Amino acid sequence: MDFSKKVLKIETEAEAERISRFIREQVLARYKRKGVVVGISGGVDSALMAALSVRALGAEKVLGLIMPEKESSPVSEPYGREQAQALGIQVEYIDLTPLLSALGVYEKKTRVIRRLCGDYEPDRDKTKISLPGNLLERAELNVFSLTVEKPDGTAHSFRLGPEDFRSIYAAQNIKTRMRMIQLYYHGEKNHYVVGGTTNRTEMEQGFFVKYGDGGVDIEPIAHLYKTQVLQLARSMGVIERILKRRPSPDTWSGEVGDEEFYFRMPFEILDLLLYAWNHGVAKDRIREVLGLRDEQIDRAFRDFESKSRATWHLRCVAPSLMS
Repeated sequence: MDFSKKVLKIETEAEAERISRFIREQVLARYKRKGVVVGISGGVDSALMAALSVRALGAEKVLGLIMPEKESSPVSEPYGREQAQALGIQVEYIDLTPLLSALGVYEKKTRVIRRLCGDYEPDRDKTKISLPGNLLERAELNVFSLTVEKPDGTAHSFRLGPEDFRSIYAAQNIKTRMRMIQLYYHGEKNHYVVGGTTNRTEMEQGFFVKYGDGGVDIEPIAHLYKTQVLQLARSMGVIERILKRRPSPDTWSGEVGDEEFYFRMPFEILDLLLYAWNHGVAKDRIREVLGLRDEQIDRAFRDFESKSRATWHLRCVAPSLMS
Protein backbone atom coordinates (compact mmCIF):
# COMPACT_ATOMS: atom_id res chain seq x y z
CA MET A 1 0.00 0.00 0.00
CA ASP A 2 1.22 3.50 -0.83
CA PHE A 3 1.94 5.28 2.45
CA SER A 4 3.49 8.71 2.81
CA LYS A 5 3.12 11.87 4.86
CA LYS A 6 0.68 13.09 2.20
CA VAL A 7 -1.61 10.05 2.37
CA LEU A 8 -4.27 12.02 4.27
CA LYS A 9 -4.30 14.99 1.91
CA ILE A 10 -7.79 15.47 0.45
CA GLU A 11 -9.31 17.31 -2.49
CA THR A 12 -11.19 19.79 -0.36
CA GLU A 13 -13.73 21.05 -2.90
CA ALA A 14 -14.76 17.55 -3.98
CA GLU A 15 -14.96 16.41 -0.35
CA ALA A 16 -17.03 19.42 0.69
CA GLU A 17 -19.50 18.70 -2.10
CA ARG A 18 -19.66 14.99 -1.24
CA ILE A 19 -20.42 15.70 2.42
CA SER A 20 -22.91 18.45 1.54
CA ARG A 21 -24.75 16.04 -0.73
CA PHE A 22 -24.84 13.49 2.10
CA ILE A 23 -26.32 16.08 4.48
CA ARG A 24 -29.00 17.06 1.96
CA GLU A 25 -29.95 13.46 1.29
CA GLN A 26 -30.14 12.57 4.96
CA VAL A 27 -32.01 15.66 6.14
CA LEU A 28 -34.46 16.13 3.28
CA ALA A 29 -34.94 12.66 1.79
CA ARG A 30 -34.31 10.20 4.60
CA TYR A 31 -35.35 12.08 7.75
CA LYS A 32 -37.71 14.39 5.85
CA ARG A 33 -36.80 17.28 8.13
CA LYS A 34 -36.38 20.99 7.46
CA GLY A 35 -32.82 21.67 8.63
CA VAL A 36 -29.94 20.93 11.01
CA VAL A 37 -29.14 21.99 14.57
CA VAL A 38 -25.46 21.98 15.56
CA GLY A 39 -23.78 22.56 18.89
CA ILE A 40 -21.28 25.39 18.29
CA SER A 41 -18.41 24.85 20.73
CA GLY A 42 -15.82 27.28 19.40
CA GLY A 43 -13.82 24.31 18.11
CA VAL A 44 -12.97 23.28 14.57
CA ASP A 45 -15.17 20.18 14.29
CA SER A 46 -18.41 22.00 15.11
CA ALA A 47 -17.37 24.99 12.98
CA LEU A 48 -16.82 22.70 9.99
CA MET A 49 -20.10 20.87 10.57
CA ALA A 50 -21.97 24.17 10.64
CA ALA A 51 -20.23 25.39 7.47
CA LEU A 52 -21.00 22.16 5.62
CA SER A 53 -24.64 22.33 6.72
CA VAL A 54 -24.91 25.88 5.40
CA ARG A 55 -23.43 24.77 2.08
CA ALA A 56 -25.86 21.86 1.93
CA LEU A 57 -29.09 23.56 3.02
CA GLY A 58 -28.58 27.31 3.27
CA ALA A 59 -27.96 29.44 6.35
CA GLU A 60 -31.67 29.86 7.06
CA LYS A 61 -31.97 26.10 7.70
CA VAL A 62 -29.11 25.80 10.18
CA LEU A 63 -29.43 26.56 13.88
CA GLY A 64 -26.38 26.83 16.13
CA LEU A 65 -26.56 26.27 19.88
CA ILE A 66 -23.90 27.85 22.07
CA MET A 67 -23.99 26.04 25.42
CA PRO A 68 -21.29 27.16 27.86
CA GLU A 69 -21.13 26.43 31.57
CA LYS A 70 -19.05 27.98 34.31
CA GLU A 71 -16.03 25.76 33.65
CA SER A 72 -15.96 26.32 29.89
CA SER A 73 -12.99 28.11 28.35
CA PRO A 74 -13.63 31.88 28.20
CA VAL A 75 -12.87 31.86 24.46
CA SER A 76 -15.44 29.18 23.52
CA GLU A 77 -18.46 31.45 23.44
CA PRO A 78 -16.91 34.41 21.55
CA TYR A 79 -15.28 32.09 19.02
CA GLY A 80 -18.57 30.28 18.50
CA ARG A 81 -20.49 33.53 18.06
CA GLU A 82 -17.92 34.85 15.60
CA GLN A 83 -18.12 31.67 13.52
CA ALA A 84 -21.92 31.67 13.54
CA GLN A 85 -21.97 35.32 12.47
CA ALA A 86 -19.54 34.57 9.64
CA LEU A 87 -21.88 31.82 8.42
CA GLY A 88 -25.00 33.94 8.86
CA ILE A 89 -26.84 31.33 10.93
CA GLN A 90 -29.29 31.83 13.76
CA VAL A 91 -27.88 31.16 17.24
CA GLU A 92 -29.47 30.21 20.54
CA TYR A 93 -27.46 30.81 23.73
CA ILE A 94 -28.05 28.45 26.66
CA ASP A 95 -26.10 28.72 29.92
CA LEU A 96 -25.95 25.17 31.28
CA THR A 97 -24.57 26.15 34.69
CA PRO A 98 -27.94 26.27 36.54
CA LEU A 99 -29.00 22.92 35.07
CA LEU A 100 -25.70 21.25 35.93
CA SER A 101 -25.78 22.74 39.42
CA ALA A 102 -29.29 21.38 39.97
CA LEU A 103 -28.05 17.91 38.99
CA GLY A 104 -25.18 18.19 41.47
CA VAL A 105 -22.44 17.91 38.84
CA TYR A 106 -20.04 20.39 40.45
CA GLU A 107 -20.77 19.09 43.96
CA LYS A 108 -20.15 15.47 42.94
CA LYS A 109 -16.81 16.40 41.41
CA THR A 110 -15.80 18.60 44.36
CA ARG A 111 -16.36 15.76 46.86
CA VAL A 112 -13.91 13.52 45.03
CA ILE A 113 -11.30 16.24 44.50
CA ARG A 114 -11.34 17.28 48.17
CA ARG A 115 -10.55 13.72 49.20
CA LEU A 116 -7.30 14.12 47.28
CA CYS A 117 -6.67 17.83 47.77
CA GLY A 118 -8.10 18.98 51.09
CA ASP A 119 -7.75 22.71 50.42
CA TYR A 120 -9.43 22.61 46.98
CA GLU A 121 -11.70 25.64 46.48
CA PRO A 122 -13.93 25.12 43.42
CA ASP A 123 -14.69 28.82 42.96
CA ARG A 124 -11.04 29.84 42.66
CA ASP A 125 -8.97 26.76 41.80
CA LYS A 126 -8.85 25.20 38.35
CA THR A 127 -8.75 21.47 37.68
CA LYS A 128 -8.01 19.07 34.85
CA ILE A 129 -7.22 15.42 34.37
CA SER A 130 -4.64 14.06 31.96
CA LEU A 131 -2.70 10.99 30.91
CA PRO A 132 1.12 10.66 31.01
CA GLY A 133 3.19 12.46 28.38
CA ASN A 134 3.88 11.60 24.75
CA LEU A 135 3.47 7.85 24.27
CA LEU A 136 6.17 7.83 21.59
CA GLU A 137 8.77 9.25 23.97
CA ARG A 138 8.30 6.86 26.88
CA ALA A 139 6.20 3.85 27.83
CA GLU A 140 3.77 4.53 30.67
CA LEU A 141 0.39 3.06 31.53
CA ASN A 142 -2.77 4.99 30.67
CA VAL A 143 -3.34 6.12 34.27
CA PHE A 144 -5.04 9.49 34.73
CA SER A 145 -3.78 12.21 37.05
CA LEU A 146 -5.75 15.08 38.54
CA THR A 147 -4.08 18.51 38.58
CA VAL A 148 -5.33 21.30 40.84
CA GLU A 149 -4.07 24.74 39.79
CA LYS A 150 -4.03 27.49 42.45
CA PRO A 151 -4.55 31.22 41.71
CA ASP A 152 -0.86 31.90 42.47
CA GLY A 153 0.18 29.57 39.67
CA THR A 154 1.20 26.60 41.77
CA ALA A 155 -0.14 23.21 40.72
CA HIS A 156 -0.53 19.93 42.57
CA SER A 157 -1.02 16.59 40.82
CA PHE A 158 -2.61 13.45 42.21
CA ARG A 159 -2.76 10.01 40.66
CA LEU A 160 -6.38 8.94 40.23
CA GLY A 161 -7.43 5.47 41.29
CA PRO A 162 -10.11 3.73 39.20
CA GLU A 163 -12.99 4.63 41.54
CA ASP A 164 -12.07 8.31 41.82
CA PHE A 165 -11.51 8.56 38.06
CA ARG A 166 -14.89 6.98 37.29
CA SER A 167 -16.65 9.27 39.77
CA ILE A 168 -15.16 12.44 38.31
CA TYR A 169 -15.55 11.32 34.70
CA ALA A 170 -19.17 10.30 35.21
CA ALA A 171 -19.96 13.74 36.62
CA GLN A 172 -18.13 15.49 33.77
CA ASN A 173 -19.99 13.46 31.15
CA ILE A 174 -23.29 14.85 32.41
CA LYS A 175 -22.17 18.14 30.85
CA THR A 176 -21.96 16.59 27.40
CA ARG A 177 -25.24 14.74 27.85
CA MET A 178 -26.99 17.94 28.92
CA ARG A 179 -25.87 19.53 25.65
CA MET A 180 -27.39 16.58 23.80
CA ILE A 181 -30.71 17.15 25.59
CA GLN A 182 -30.74 20.77 24.48
CA LEU A 183 -29.87 19.83 20.89
CA TYR A 184 -32.74 17.38 20.68
CA TYR A 185 -35.18 19.82 22.23
CA HIS A 186 -34.39 22.42 19.59
CA GLY A 187 -34.17 19.79 16.87
CA GLU A 188 -37.61 18.40 17.59
CA LYS A 189 -39.13 21.84 18.13
CA ASN A 190 -37.89 23.03 14.74
CA HIS A 191 -38.29 19.71 12.89
CA TYR A 192 -34.51 19.59 12.39
CA VAL A 193 -32.00 16.75 12.61
CA VAL A 194 -29.20 16.89 15.17
CA GLY A 195 -25.86 17.11 13.38
CA GLY A 196 -22.86 15.33 14.87
CA THR A 197 -19.32 16.71 15.10
CA THR A 198 -17.24 13.60 15.86
CA ASN A 199 -14.29 12.97 13.53
CA ARG A 200 -12.74 9.62 12.62
CA THR A 201 -9.80 9.92 15.03
CA GLU A 202 -12.24 10.41 17.91
CA MET A 203 -14.73 7.83 16.65
CA GLU A 204 -12.25 4.98 16.27
CA GLN A 205 -10.52 5.65 19.56
CA GLY A 206 -13.70 6.20 21.56
CA PHE A 207 -13.14 9.86 22.38
CA PHE A 208 -16.78 10.84 22.65
CA VAL A 209 -19.60 10.37 25.14
CA LYS A 210 -22.36 7.84 24.61
CA TYR A 211 -25.69 9.71 24.49
CA GLY A 212 -23.65 12.90 24.70
CA ASP A 213 -21.78 14.15 21.65
CA GLY A 214 -22.40 10.63 20.30
CA GLY A 215 -26.17 11.17 20.60
CA VAL A 216 -26.93 12.61 17.16
CA ASP A 217 -28.91 11.84 14.00
CA ILE A 218 -26.12 12.14 11.42
CA GLU A 219 -22.31 12.09 11.56
CA PRO A 220 -21.14 13.79 8.35
CA ILE A 221 -17.45 14.13 9.28
CA ALA A 222 -16.91 10.79 11.05
CA HIS A 223 -14.88 9.50 8.08
CA LEU A 224 -12.35 12.36 8.31
CA TYR A 225 -9.23 12.16 10.45
CA LYS A 226 -8.62 15.26 12.57
CA THR A 227 -5.93 16.58 10.25
CA GLN A 228 -8.35 16.22 7.33
CA VAL A 229 -10.97 18.15 9.29
CA LEU A 230 -8.46 20.99 9.57
CA GLN A 231 -7.73 20.88 5.82
CA LEU A 232 -11.41 21.08 4.95
CA ALA A 233 -12.19 23.70 7.59
CA ARG A 234 -9.48 25.98 6.26
CA SER A 235 -10.72 25.63 2.69
CA MET A 236 -14.27 26.49 3.79
CA GLY A 237 -13.28 29.68 5.55
CA VAL A 238 -13.57 28.68 9.19
CA ILE A 239 -12.26 31.64 11.19
CA GLU A 240 -8.54 31.73 11.87
CA ARG A 241 -8.89 31.86 15.65
CA ILE A 242 -10.69 28.52 15.62
CA LEU A 243 -8.22 26.98 13.18
CA LYS A 244 -5.35 27.90 15.50
CA ARG A 245 -7.10 26.85 18.71
CA ARG A 246 -5.74 23.78 20.46
CA PRO A 247 -8.33 20.95 20.33
CA SER A 248 -9.80 20.47 23.79
CA PRO A 249 -12.72 18.67 25.48
CA ASP A 250 -13.62 22.04 27.09
CA THR A 251 -15.29 20.52 30.14
CA TRP A 252 -12.53 21.28 32.65
CA SER A 253 -11.83 24.60 34.31
CA GLY A 254 -8.10 24.06 33.76
CA GLU A 255 -6.69 24.26 30.25
CA VAL A 256 -6.17 20.76 28.82
CA GLY A 257 -5.86 19.67 25.19
CA ASP A 258 -7.10 16.48 23.56
CA GLU A 259 -3.52 15.24 23.20
CA GLU A 260 -2.78 15.70 26.92
CA PHE A 261 -6.19 14.41 28.00
CA TYR A 262 -6.51 11.30 25.84
CA PHE A 263 -4.45 10.70 22.70
CA ARG A 264 -0.89 11.16 24.07
CA MET A 265 0.67 12.30 20.80
CA PRO A 266 0.22 15.17 18.31
CA PHE A 267 -2.52 14.74 15.72
CA GLU A 268 -0.02 15.12 12.88
CA ILE A 269 1.66 11.83 13.84
CA LEU A 270 -1.39 10.23 15.48
CA ASP A 271 -3.50 10.34 12.34
CA LEU A 272 -0.76 8.87 10.15
CA LEU A 273 -0.14 6.05 12.61
CA LEU A 274 -3.87 5.41 12.97
CA TYR A 275 -4.20 5.27 9.18
CA ALA A 276 -1.29 2.82 9.01
CA TRP A 277 -2.87 0.69 11.75
CA ASN A 278 -6.23 0.70 9.96
CA HIS A 279 -4.74 -0.25 6.60
CA GLY A 280 -2.13 -2.78 7.63
CA VAL A 281 0.85 -0.74 6.46
CA ALA A 282 4.10 -2.68 6.91
CA LYS A 283 6.24 -1.62 9.85
CA ASP A 284 9.33 -1.07 7.70
CA ARG A 285 7.36 1.39 5.57
CA ILE A 286 6.15 3.24 8.68
CA ARG A 287 9.74 3.45 9.92
CA GLU A 288 10.87 4.83 6.59
CA VAL A 289 8.15 7.48 6.31
CA LEU A 290 7.81 8.62 9.93
CA GLY A 291 11.29 7.95 11.24
CA LEU A 292 10.03 5.96 14.22
CA ARG A 293 11.56 2.94 15.90
CA ASP A 294 9.82 -0.42 16.08
CA GLU A 295 9.11 -0.07 19.80
CA GLN A 296 7.45 3.32 19.24
CA ILE A 297 5.21 1.92 16.52
CA ASP A 298 4.36 -1.09 18.68
CA ARG A 299 3.43 1.13 21.64
CA ALA A 300 1.17 3.26 19.47
CA PHE A 301 -0.55 0.24 17.93
CA ARG A 302 -1.09 -1.38 21.34
CA ASP A 303 -2.67 1.85 22.55
CA PHE A 304 -4.95 2.03 19.49
CA GLU A 305 -6.02 -1.58 19.98
CA SER A 306 -6.64 -1.11 23.70
CA LYS A 307 -8.76 2.01 23.26
CA SER A 308 -10.70 0.56 20.33
CA ARG A 309 -11.44 -2.64 22.24
CA ALA A 310 -12.45 -0.83 25.44
CA THR A 311 -14.86 1.51 23.63
CA TRP A 312 -16.54 -0.93 21.21
CA HIS A 313 -19.94 -0.32 22.78
CA LEU A 314 -19.86 3.39 21.90
CA ARG A 315 -19.93 2.59 18.18
CA CYS A 316 -22.81 0.12 18.00
CA VAL A 317 -26.51 -0.21 18.71
CA ALA A 318 -27.17 -1.59 22.20
CA PRO A 319 -27.02 -5.42 22.13
CA SER A 320 -30.40 -7.13 22.25
CA LEU A 321 -32.16 -10.40 21.37
CA MET A 322 -34.04 -8.86 18.47
CA SER A 323 -33.77 -11.00 15.35
